[in-house]
Amino acid sequence: MNLLLALAPVVVILLLLTLRRMAADLAGAIGWVLTLLIVWLYFRTPLLIALQVSLAGVVASLPIALMVVTSIFQITLMQETGAIRRIVALIKTISPRDQIVQIMIINVGIGTLLAAMGATPVSILPPIMLALGYSSLVAIALPAIGYDALCTYALLGVPVVVFSNFVGQPVNEVGHYFARYMPVISTCIALGMLWIVGGWKLLWKGLLPALLTGLTAGGIAIGMNALGLVTLTGIAAGLGVVLVMLAYLKLSGKPLRDPAILTDSDQQAMRSMSLGRALSPWMILIAFSLLVNAPFLPFFKLTFSTWAMPLEIIPGAPEKLRLFWQAYFWILISSLLALPFLRPGRAIWRVTLQKWSRRCLRPALAAAIFFAIAFLFNHSGKGSDWLLTDPSRNMVQVIAAASAQAFGRGYPLVAPFLGLLAGFISGSEASAIAMWTGINLSTAEKIGALGLLIAASGGIGGGLASVISPAKLQNAAATIDRIGDEGRVIPMAFVISLVITAVCAVMTLLWAF
Repeated sequence: MNLLLALAPVVVILLLLTLRRMAADLAGAIGWVLTLLIVWLYFRTPLLIALQVSLAGVVASLPIALMVVTSIFQITLMQETGAIRRIVALIKTISPRDQIVQIMIINVGIGTLLAAMGATPVSILPPIMLALGYSSLVAIALPAIGYDALCTYALLGVPVVVFSNFVGQPVNEVGHYFARYMPVISTCIALGMLWIVGGWKLLWKGLLPALLTGLTAGGIAIGMNALGLVTLTGIAAGLGVVLVMLAYLKLSGKPLRDPAILTDSDQQAMRSMSLGRALSPWMILIAFSLLVNAPFLPFFKLTFSTWAMPLEIIPGAPEKLRLFWQAYFWILISSLLALPFLRPGRAIWRVTLQKWSRRCLRPALAAAIFFAIAFLFNHSGKGSDWLLTDPSRNMVQVIAAASAQAFGRGYPLVAPFLGLLAGFISGSEASAIAMWTGINLSTAEKIGALGLLIAASGGIGGGLASVISPAKLQNAAATIDRIGDEGRVIPMAFVISLVITAVCAVMTLLWAF
């Protein structure tokens, strides 16, 4: 009974998402109420404690929830001022005579870069792919799959930041647990894209560019983590892929750009704004991110440690807000400092704020809800003195004990798939990390495995869930007015996600002991 009730919230949320096709925030809210009742009535956690724990979860969600809020504000402002149209016009001209390189540059390189900066590849790239002559299926699938090449380092590394908070270690010391997967995962992503576009024939033809792309992205990820620049990994990897592919084109004797492909609308966008003005929010953001995170400068220690701003909701376990280090703060600052370059008028401001308020609330709410659920799992069974006297009354311990018994030393094979499930349910890798990290750590301890690695593998699986996320695929379809076509993408995306998760599982098993 303990195990059934511990798993009940996850099962209910999954059923609501799949059978009822309910939005993630609403399904999550129902799941939170159910979890609260189970924790209170069955696992004997005082109601006040359970509510307090939920509040702590909401506070812990701020790095991702506010990142969603500020990044949506920035990208909406850039869209309404024409900055995105100017950037898109440039992207369209890249690699006109090499389809394979074009796929790598746009969907892995630029896709990773956009995701790292807080933009959404599935909102920006599908129209570009369609304009370049790709089918609607490909235009929907590739940006969604490319999103996962370095999903862990999206939103300036928010998933890694969340992971570091849950395991209680500095972000610069845990990033390498994710980075070590990246060369293989990124290469698999690149190969999967080629398979979707042209089957095995295109895959074999594009084997070298795909290997170069994957190993570049993964190698840069390892290097950036070694340097302590974890939050800038996605930016560096995305730029690195673009540069390596352009060098590959140059060595192949093929043209790098062809402006002839541009439409009248694209040419108007290029005339209306310089590339420097269009990129100004991201350039300012990169500059501040470097200043704050560079280990050889004093700002990291100052913003991460000295100004940690601990907020104690759970006794003895303060949540460190770190306002002046968090990416969402600098996204807001960079957006404001870029205003003289973007020059939004009053009408643009009005439309921007209207669209931003409509777009940001529900995803931010979903993140907060799933973090609250995760905290209820972690702290269930504690009494009014905040002590856990009976491990059988803790949902994490119950699931971990059952997992250890069921899978034993084979659990490392299972952890990435559980992360995939959590990512599908919650809609984000960060939320998947919040939901399953405690269970992974407890299970790993019981079987004598490397807990941080297994927990990180669950995060990787959570990131791969983006491939099969109905919300992301529908978002991509909507941008090209092909809603309904995403249903054709899901079967092949599901196969790719399972194959790559299986690869991740094998790697985890090899490294876990």
